[in-house]
Amino acid sequence: MTQPLAHVKLDILSDPICPWCYIGKTHLDRALADAPDHPFVVEWHPFQLNPDMPEGGMDRRAYLETKFGGKDNAVKVYAQIADHAREAGVEINFEAMQRTPNTINAHRLIHWAGLEAKQSAIVDALFQAYFVNGKDIGDTKVLADLAEHVGMEHAVVEKLLEGDSDIEEIRSRDAHSRKMGVNSVPTFIIANQHVVPGAQQPALWAQVIADIRSQLSEPAQSAENSEPNGSTH
Repeated sequence: MTQPLAHVKLDILSDPICPWCYIGKTHLDRALADAPDHPFVVEWHPFQLNPDMPEGGMDRRAYLETKFGGKDNAVKVYAQIADHAREAGVEINFEAMQRTPNTINAHRLIHWAGLEAKQSAIVDALFQAYFVNGKDIGDTKVLADLAEHVGMEHAVVEKLLEGDSDIEEIRSRDAHSRKMGVNSVPTFIIANQHVVPGAQQPALWAQVIADIRSQLSEPAQSAENSEPNGSTH
């Protein structure tokens, strides 16, 4: 029987409106599904692509054209993203996405979901809501509905979102990541030591898991080899 691996922390810096984060999570999830004895304990961390976005968000087309220097560049960039999404088998409904939200409240929700061991579920729900269903994930009601969908208390989450609980903590964590040199997402940090940037393929994660498995088994093998093999004294 294969022994379970020791836990290894996998911290993921992400923004729920980042298409590469959506693609990257899909790749990671496939690798983890293929290695059910993987060692990772996953925690999601806030990184706002647009920390200065107006509270109510803005028209997505206007945002993209401003960000990428005009319509032609925006179309070119998102054509590349669409190609990668198709290759990954990830559904993105660009026509449904009408607004680019401020994601501070989405990050607060991810933080609260972590307190209930529901982080991955709410991250999935946010990606699905934004990229597939075209929902405004800056809207309090939308976020409370998503929270309820993953088993959180709708009324509690809605009330928290109407206040300012944990806003400064989210901003502080975001600022800390930037200070440490993170300037794009997704960014994966393994065991607080190794940084893996970008939406990596499942094959890379399979190799990482294999390498960790090998490293973790070495001490056990060394200990076994150092013990007497049932000798009498």
